[in-house]
Formats: sequence, structure tokens, C-alpha cells
Amino acid sequence: MAGAMHPMTDPQAAVPRPHIVGIGGTTRAGSSTERLVRAVLAECEGLGARTSMFPGPELLAMPHYNPDDPERSEGQRAMVAAVREAQGFVIGTPGYHGSVSGLVKNAIDLIEDTRTDPRVYLDGCPVGQIVSAAGWQATGVTLSALRDIIHSLRGWPTPIGIALNSMVQRPFDAAGELVDEGLATATRLQAAQIMAHVSGTRLHRDAEALAARA
Repeated sequence: MAGAMHPMTDPQAAVPRPHIVGIGGTTRAGSSTERLVRAVLAECEGLGARTSMFPGPELLAMPHYNPDDPERSEGQRAMVAAVREAQGFVIGTPGYHGSVSGLVKNAIDLIEDTRTDPRVYLDGCPVGQIVSAAGWQATGVTLSALRDIIHSLRGWPTPIGIALNSMVQRPFDAAGELVDEGLATATRLQAAQIMAHVSGTRLHRDAEALAARA
């Protein structure tokens, strides 16, 4: 075809799709928290990403994190491997007693396995945050707690955080479609911020690599 570039010379052909990993939910499959994480991941896919999801039931199957025991379950190994190759994240949690649920925190603790990696923890990666809770106060304080955790993992919380008040909001219809326009807009904005950060980081690293070779 006239004007078509050969795959080996097309600069976009060699650029891998960024990998965005979702972590979160509750013990119940298909919870609102899980669905919102998946909604952000779907928006990221529309912007060119590939995604992986570790929902609540999979997190429930993971043993308690034990830094003194090097043995890891299949699920733990899969999550750590995904974390290591990811360029961005979405973390969703219910708000329990003003903070992140133990289920989600146990998964986050597992990221400690990357402490000696070339990229420690979530260093430099954008991280979207999603909280669902019974009341606005609970969503607010839990969102703040999740941001603090992301900072401690050297990640960059997206400016847009998503909060669902389960007392007054019913964001999904019977078919599981997100019908709350405010939350739908927030998922699009959060995904755009994640992907923009990933693109900017990639450009910066490419520029650094070129400068080093000059």
C-alpha cells in the first residue's frame, strides 16, 4: 500500500503497549469497588494500554504476607510479576473503619517483595485510587489513607481520586453497566491521567537514554 511504513521502520511498531495493573475489590466477586477499577482499566485499554486485574476473590486466596517466609503462592507470584512489569496502577478498596481494608492492604504489603529490584516498589508510576464506603466521611479519610500508602511506595497518586458513597449512589444497572455519569466521567479522567503520566515518563526516559549515548 502506498505510503505504508514497513513494520521494521515504523517507530510505533517497536513501542510496547504500557501495562496497567488493577488491584482491589472486596471478598464478593463483582463488587462496586472491583467494577470501578475495571472501568478505569477499560478506559486505559481504549487509550492503548494492556491491563491485568487482581480482584477481591483472588486477593482473598493469597496468604498473609510474611516477609520472613520466602515461599509464595501462585497468586502471590503472579501479582508480584505483574507489578514488576507494570507502568501504571489502579488500586481500589472499600473503606473499613476509616482506612484501607485488610484484604487490599495484604496485597499492597506483598509489593515489599520488590524492595531490591532496579525499580523499587511503584517508583515513578502513576496510581489511580478508588474508594467505596458507606458515607462521604469514610470515603474521604480512606482516600487520604490510600494516597499516603501510594506515596510511601514511591508512586504518584493521580489528581483524580474516585469516591463512591454506597449509601446514596447506585452507579451500576442490572447488567453491570456504569450508569452514573459523574463516576463515568471520573473513570475517564483518571485513566487519561494515568496514561498521560506513563507517556511522559517514557519520553523522559527515552530522552535520557539518547543523551547517555550522545
